[in-house]
Amino acid sequence: MKYKLLAASILATMSTSALSATYQLTELGALEGAKYSYVTDVSESGHIIGIANGLYNLPVDIEHIDFSLSLIQNAYTNEVNAFKLKDKEITFTLEDIEKNNAVATNADAHSFMIRFLANVSANYQFQKLSSLTAIKYDSGAAVEQTLFDINTPDYPGVTRSVTNFYNAVAEDGTTVGWGSAPFDKIEFTIEEETDPKPWFTRDFIERGIIISESGMEVPLVPQFSEYGGTSQASDIVKTADGYIVVGNMSLGIPQTRQTNITDNCDDKYQPFSTCIEVINNQTTRGIFNKQATKWTLDNAFNITSTEVLGLAFTPYEDEVDFAFISNAFAVNKNGIAAGVSNTRYYDKDTTIITMPVYFKDGKAVEFINQPDGWQGGKSLAINDNNIVTGYATRRVDGALRNKFFYHDIATGTTVYPDSYFTSSSSYGNSINNQGYIVGEGEVGISDSSRRSAAFIYKIGDDKITNLNDLLPCYDMDGTSSYGYSMSEAKVINENNEIFGVATKTVEKRNSLGEVVTDVNGKTEYESVAVAVKLSPIPNGTIEDCAPPDAEVYERRSASFSWYGLLLLPLIAFRRVFRF
Repeated sequence: MKYKLLAASILATMSTSALSATYQLTELGALEGAKYSYVTDVSESGHIIGIANGLYNLPVDIEHIDFSLSLIQNAYTNEVNAFKLKDKEITFTLEDIEKNNAVATNADAHSFMIRFLANVSANYQFQKLSSLTAIKYDSGAAVEQTLFDINTPDYPGVTRSVTNFYNAVAEDGTTVGWGSAPFDKIEFTIEEETDPKPWFTRDFIERGIIISESGMEVPLVPQFSEYGGTSQASDIVKTADGYIVVGNMSLGIPQTRQTNITDNCDDKYQPFSTCIEVINNQTTRGIFNKQATKWTLDNAFNITSTEVLGLAFTPYEDEVDFAFISNAFAVNKNGIAAGVSNTRYYDKDTTIITMPVYFKDGKAVEFINQPDGWQGGKSLAINDNNIVTGYATRRVDGALRNKFFYHDIATGTTVYPDSYFTSSSSYGNSINNQGYIVGEGEVGISDSSRRSAAFIYKIGDDKITNLNDLLPCYDMDGTSSYGYSMSEAKVINENNEIFGVATKTVEKRNSLGEVVTDVNGKTEYESVAVAVKLSPIPNGTIEDCAPPDAEVYERRSASFSWYGLLLLPLIAFRRVFRF
């Protein structure tokens, strides 16, 4: 369930004064060949899943590229100029890439090609690459889960063209997530031309999947599967009879989207599936009507029922030209789900926004009071007491900020606890049955210096507690500053262990995975994200890390000595669900 597991209290047996307990941080392991690692879910029985990003040695298929094209020639000229601005001489030519295998031996050439392909990602005549993959943690090691990716004849290994999101794990190790289909290189001849050229196409944009502990895979085919359709799987709960899985799926396509496809996708100037991709990417909310869905499976992984959970509003009869979307991110053992839905803005009937909701008794229920200034957000977790947490969005001090909340379905009350400071954005990621919420909030004096710090909050308390305050001040040598900064808390289990993401400083590596040195031959360093577990230390005490007479920025908890590392781009993978 998406607190994100059955998760009980981090401090369930401790009094308020016991918040002085400290924690031991342990890395969970990293995927070999990847720079960053993240936790997405943990089961009470110890199964841990996550995501790795920043893969080294991404395969570049140069065979499909015409190096005489002005597109890549101009990109190379810009690269040469960028080197000159740094008083450096470029170390490769386009001929080195085309004929001398420079992408495998020259990190500058490899990095250039990766960036070039990323910059032309909307052009389907070029290879598609993704640096994001799913992983399972097992005894200190991370093992890749390729989901929908397949081996390719164009280079060794899988295509690396898919984007995988590994979201939840049940008590028996059954997992759910979603991903894209792999891109396939085909030959296509544009009308009025004679020579076929490579194009990259795929069968579907996104598809949910269930994977048993033994490796059995059950793709979640959407109700509307024309043009590939879409589906996502975000959470799973093990029941006596089988499983409950929630996410969303495509139900149909609006009339204007269909007309657009009919008028433009004629297989003359681009493959049909490419035309679908282009229209979907260029259209607000995509081409499909998608709604939150709950699948019920038996113990043999047969889908026994599929329930569409609905929208938080009723579209008008003349609103057939717009795609409307809802999504379920979490479900508890009672079968109540939490997520988001399109809905109407309270004082502008024609304006559609996305708000946190829960799904119960066949209805999508919006509970955030829009007239108070709230204009967006997501419900991310729900416990077995039917208390929802997540975040809602409104304007604070002139800027849109996210504020974490908890909502009691039974009483209908919604509470927005104080963050680290008034304009700090905060997110409730997980809630357990004892009412402890973990997540993260912004720290930092100015917008440019803001970064994320993990917290724990107990329902009924008047403040959040920065988890970095519960870690040591110093490394094992007793003098060096502690090497980790907890950025994000994702999961808390019955053993009072917290799983999340920390940053630490390591030797910098280039896109080939080689250690980087400066012009003087000295090793350079960088901050990376690592998946970690925090284990409580019995009878521990909070250490005062502030040096004597240090000026400390006033906030709800913790000192800034915890935040020497820059925040990495975790947000891109924390809440990536697209509508």
